Amino acid sequence: MIPTAVLVECLTGHGPKDATVNRLLHLATLHGLDEGLARRAALLRTTAQAGSAVDAIVVATAELLRAPAITGDMGDLAALAEATTGVVILPA
Repeated sequence: MIPTAVLVECLTGHGPKDATVNRLLHLATLHGLDEGLARRAALLRTTAQAGSAVDAIVVATAELLRAPAITGDMGDLAALAEATTGVVILPA
């Protein structure tokens, strides 16, 4: 499950440059951002005083789905996860 906001950081908008990411996306399910998830991400970001909006969306989505988050940005996501109920952050 990939939050759609993550696409902003992962894609360039140029097909050939995005080929590797596009292959992965065909194997994944995308998860959209509704108001409740946006508000939870905002609260996490404010509480943790860390991470970007996209980082907070990733952690809020992991919390909602009760699933681990996989990332190459362990620091910010770990700080955000401390403000949740049990989100586990795993290295990519």
